[in-house]
Amino acid sequence: MKIVYMGTPEFAVPALDALAAAGHEIPLVLAKPDMPRDRGKKLQACPVKARALELGLEVETPERLKGDKSIEEKLRTLAPDLIVVAAYGMLLPKAILDIPRLGCINIHGSLLPEYRGAAPIQRAILEGKEELGVTLMYMEEALDAGDMIAKASTPADDKTSDELFLELAQLGAELLMEQLPLIEAGRAERIPQDDSRASWAPRIEKEDGKIDFSEPARAVYCRVKAMNSWPSAYCSLGDRVMKVHKARLLTPSEEQELPGLLENAAKLQNAASPAPGTVLKADKKGLVIACGEGEAAVFTNIQLPGKKAMDVSAFLLGNKIEIGTVLC
Repeated sequence: MKIVYMGTPEFAVPALDALAAAGHEIPLVLAKPDMPRDRGKKLQACPVKARALELGLEVETPERLKGDKSIEEKLRTLAPDLIVVAAYGMLLPKAILDIPRLGCINIHGSLLPEYRGAAPIQRAILEGKEELGVTLMYMEEALDAGDMIAKASTPADDKTSDELFLELAQLGAELLMEQLPLIEAGRAERIPQDDSRASWAPRIEKEDGKIDFSEPARAVYCRVKAMNSWPSAYCSLGDRVMKVHKARLLTPSEEQELPGLLENAAKLQNAASPAPGTVLKADKKGLVIACGEGEAAVFTNIQLPGKKAMDVSAFLLGNKIEIGTVLC
């Protein structure tokens, strides 16, 4: 088939690779414009553009699609059979949606209709979903609201958002290649979404990484997983911002120790119970931190300004964190 591909981040690279490896004609790839990245703020191509150029494909990076007559005319001239989209970052106007004879399909990083929008993977992890997935869907003008073709899922387990991005990207590529023959033959499923079950996944902002220790331990743990690696979960250790890259929940044996740890910290603070964010224990297994509802989470990998991220076991060799210290 002749397929125009649209995508921007690393999530969209596996599907592009799969299409190219299968021998489909890809006359054009659309990606977001180059952006300043890293400390030098030099303009860099997004992952999809970089990969497309490696594959020898033509790439366009329009600032916008709506009202861009040159892109619209180019697509009409190319007359693709299908447009495939994955995390492109722009809505497709109706004028473009109507061009390919087989329509436009999207690889979306959630089990629709849940988590429509810009950050479905991180929002699902943040809300403690035990299963995440991807949905292959037909596109329409409304955001992520088109008929579904197929889904694939994976357990969340202890995976960070970075790990799930990679896993779901591969699942999405496999789902696309599995369904393409049916799409080409006009026999793919068209399953309407139940709009009453729709939820939204707004863009992640830096402020979303701020840890609220008054939340239960699982919520704190999920925030650390969801914000890895950007913007990173963070809190304050004294006058320094401390990033928390990895965390876990208490083991059964640690749960048995918790009442004693809470009592000891409360005595140090001369309070009925320790403040949320209190360091209850610090050893090679991690920092045990008091959370809401009398619970605790364990931080296992942290980072201070100007330092590398490191496991708590290594951090404590050169740094001391007193029991009773309150992170905020």
